[in-house]
Amino acid sequence: MDRSYAGISGPYTRSGNDYHQPDDQATSSRRGRYRYATVRQWDKPSRTAPARNEFYHSSFTRSYQHLQYRSVNPAQDFNTLTRQEIMDGLLSKSYRFGDRYDGRNHGQYASSIKKYTSTAKRSLNRAEQSQLMRLLQNFTATRSWNWRSLTTTLHSFTSAGVFTPHNPLDERVRLTQAALLSTLLDAIIFKCNQKPEASYVGAQEIANLLWAMAKLVDSGQERTPGLNAAVAALLPHMKAQQDPFIPQHIANLLWAMAKLVDNGQERTPELNEAVAGLLPLVNAQKTHFKPQEIASLLWAMAKLVDNGQEQTPAFNEAVAALLSRVNVHKDRFNAQGITNLLWAMAKLVDNGQQRIPGLSEAVAALLPCVNAQRDQFIPQHFANLLWAMAKLVDNGQERTPEIRETVATLLPHVNAQKDQFNAQGIAILLWAMAKLVDSGQKRTPALNEAVAALLPHVNAQKDQFIPQHIANLLWAMAKLVDNGQERTPELNEAVAALFPHVNAQKDQFIPQHIANLLWAMAKLVDNGQEQTPGLKQAVAAMLHHVSTQKANFKPQEITNLLWAMAKLVNNGQERTLLLKEAVAVLLPQVNPEKAYFKPQEIASLLWAMAKLLDNGEDRIPELKEAVAALLPHVNAQKDNFKPQGIANLLWAMAKLVDSGQERTPEFNEAVAALLRHVNTQKANFKPQEIANLLWATAKLGEFVELKVVTSMFESLVYRISENPQLSHQDILMSLWGVMVCCARLSLNSNNNNWLEKHMDDLFTRLKNTFPDNPDNNEEEQYVIAMAASWLGRSCPLVPHYQTIMSKPQSDFRDQLQSCFPSLQIEEEKSLNSLPPVDLLLPDHNLVIEVQGPSHYVGGDFTTRNGSTLLKIALLQKAGFEVIEIPVNRLLSQDLMKPYIDQIKTRISLPPPGHGSVSLKRRWAEEAYVTADKGGQTSDHGYLTAEEHSEEQTGKPAKRKKTTSQ
Repeated sequence: MDRSYAGISGPYTRSGNDYHQPDDQATSSRRGRYRYATVRQWDKPSRTAPARNEFYHSSFTRSYQHLQYRSVNPAQDFNTLTRQEIMDGLLSKSYRFGDRYDGRNHGQYASSIKKYTSTAKRSLNRAEQSQLMRLLQNFTATRSWNWRSLTTTLHSFTSAGVFTPHNPLDERVRLTQAALLSTLLDAIIFKCNQKPEASYVGAQEIANLLWAMAKLVDSGQERTPGLNAAVAALLPHMKAQQDPFIPQHIANLLWAMAKLVDNGQERTPELNEAVAGLLPLVNAQKTHFKPQEIASLLWAMAKLVDNGQEQTPAFNEAVAALLSRVNVHKDRFNAQGITNLLWAMAKLVDNGQQRIPGLSEAVAALLPCVNAQRDQFIPQHFANLLWAMAKLVDNGQERTPEIRETVATLLPHVNAQKDQFNAQGIAILLWAMAKLVDSGQKRTPALNEAVAALLPHVNAQKDQFIPQHIANLLWAMAKLVDNGQERTPELNEAVAALFPHVNAQKDQFIPQHIANLLWAMAKLVDNGQEQTPGLKQAVAAMLHHVSTQKANFKPQEITNLLWAMAKLVNNGQERTLLLKEAVAVLLPQVNPEKAYFKPQEIASLLWAMAKLLDNGEDRIPELKEAVAALLPHVNAQKDNFKPQGIANLLWAMAKLVDSGQERTPEFNEAVAALLRHVNTQKANFKPQEIANLLWATAKLGEFVELKVVTSMFESLVYRISENPQLSHQDILMSLWGVMVCCARLSLNSNNNNWLEKHMDDLFTRLKNTFPDNPDNNEEEQYVIAMAASWLGRSCPLVPHYQTIMSKPQSDFRDQLQSCFPSLQIEEEKSLNSLPPVDLLLPDHNLVIEVQGPSHYVGGDFTTRNGSTLLKIALLQKAGFEVIEIPVNRLLSQDLMKPYIDQIKTRISLPPPGHGSVSLKRRWAEEAYVTADKGGQTSDHGYLTAEEHSEEQTGKPAKRKKTTSQ
């Protein structure tokens, strides 16, 4: 997943959160990029009039004179360039003139190697490099060399691939490379540290040296102390530069600094100052940059931003200046330039640069060029271009016909070139296609074929993936499956192939990877992935690192992790000690980050905490604090929640309060704010979300005013009845919610015929699925039995109810029996297949319910919840009279006595010394929340930050009996 939530970022990196380096070949001689980054050619020396400091009028080897005095044909056989007599001549020259030798002949020789590779249009291959290294064992730079010789030698050898570490690398070659580099870097550092008049280095030399050092690191050379010291020594000379930097220098320097930083170079004050000094020059020289340089500069600026560069006014002006030139030169960019530009613009947008003038226009100008040059792109370009399209769309770029056409143009080439993508390219492509689909891209045949073409290569290249690739791939496959991708054998094999590598590389995953991996595994399991030993080991490996990395997770990652753990537990994951510890260390991170959660993340977090509670998580203080921290932000962000978020939040509120959440003012305001938006968004809820809303509103019982409930059900329930594709769980939840609404209308003597029709339809649909679900759980049995009783239908099953007698219930029964020894009292009796009643007086058709706190919203002994209301209404509909006694009224004989007296009146036994007391339930106070009542909104809920909210489901709550009140 990308550094932003859901997910995940794209292409081509070696480390960190950057997922791509679109210009891997941007500076490589094999693609001819940045050929402008060359050194000025020296004037050919006169044979009769040597220049100052030239001492080669003395005799030296004929072969070396031949090399020096004629133009070397770059196409000549490589063997000609590696003859021993050439090196003998160089050694003779260096030895003869000692400290007076300025290195020019060595520089010429290095330039001849570069000319050979330029003509061949490739770097030295492994065999050629090995052959040359035998010759270069005695090729030594000295401190007497001038800047031109040092620059030419380092730049030419680097461009030619002399220092490229081929794999496998011969030890002799490695040692020769290290020795040669060491002498070159030592001379550079020495000259930089001389007195100003002796150390002055020109603009071109600075640009070429820093370019070469960046290229060294980018090609795989280790960032040795010597190389770091050389970079540090050169940077101050940029500020002291007397010669003006021409456009080519500016492009090379910014590219070099971006590459160095991207490969681990510390952003020192000197480096920052060097970048800052170049930015105004970009704007000043904007009309002089060639297309190639524009592409290089925008790539560099995007890469710098991605590595922490502050987006100062000067930086933004430079970007805007370059963007304005894209449209001017649009027809002159080659395939690699188009790729680098679109990658750069996508990366800038991903780092918050959406509002820079000219960006949208530049994107629009380049898109037709993709189609026009489609046959010129190499596999790496296809990967980066699709990544760019996915990132642009993911960050709000409108999916215009041009973008859709560009994606359609690229997809067939993925299939055609499937065998040419390396591990990095495969990871990028699958991530990009998953992100496009998640952003609304249709799963066309071309997209499906591209995905199918790549999946076998995941297994084939499984040993080549770095941690970032593994995280991106599992995230991508989870996203694709979640958006309808069939779980084919190839996909299952690809997923299974990656799990062992999660465990093997567990210590190398950064916090973003850990969050993405756990999210992906939870999502795969939620979509049918078997919890194999490999998956369980991968989950355990990541859970361990949640604890060790707890302080480094961003808000989006905290959200994804808690959501993932809740999902895993909900799908049967054992609540191991590792999982409990991971939850416990994450919950305290919610409060400090509360202002930075996006609306979607607030909904996911509250859903996750409610789901964890629903699956046995203790209501520890950290969980209570996390919920309390988020509730004010629900009200503050109420206008920003999508329909899915509203449904998830109301489901979570109902579950939280059912698990003992206190009804604080913030809780009341959050529920009220959400209810108001249900009506405004009613046309946008999906069937699953409607089922959640019906269930949650019903569960909250008398907490929600009846007219609000009725209005909501009138606007939503018909859409459930009309939808033929409802899942079994959605039908179950909807039926239970409709029954509770009918119960409330019945208890208030309101007409509920219109709603009973929907109940009948839902019951029929649920009953029709029953034969295919022989293992219905207790909750399903209860719902089916209650619906059959309400509708007067035969019950297709015999529900099995658990009977537990609480101590207050038992005490009251004993007290009642002692007062009326002949009174027949039955306990835990199931009537008409309904849940058992606490006490039944069969001779009087009277039911007595001893109501513990679980029967009330928030345990307030005032506001009955949906389960309680439904049971009372069903009993009344069956012809029983019901007396409800809150358990807090049975704490003493004095409190209990009025109820005894009521029962005496009911069974026609005059109470001694007391008058008649109404049998109707009295309420201490009204406790309704309406859609018109809500607290003041909070202004401090400013949220920022990506990613993965889900359509969640809830289940009708189990009947709760308390053993101690």
